[in-house]
Amino acid sequence: MVDTPNLIPKHEILSESEAKKVSKKYNISLDKFPRILETDVQAVKLKAKPGDLIAVSRIDPTGSYVYYRLVVKD
Repeated sequence: MVDTPNLIPKHEILSESEAKKVSKKYNISLDKFPRILETDVQAVKLKAKPGDLIAVSRIDPTGSYVYYRLVVKD
């Protein structure tokens, strides 16, 4: 059996206070963040609802980073 790395980055819902901190840090309102549909597989898995901000943690050969997606209705 061949092991395959997990190709899906870690997704997590931020609390309301964490989302406000991220919004303030980047000086951007929540509605300006890139979007993810509430029907996206990862959003469904997290039981995310419209208005939630999801942090996506990626690791690649150049390093690790976090980017954010706002959950919206489809």
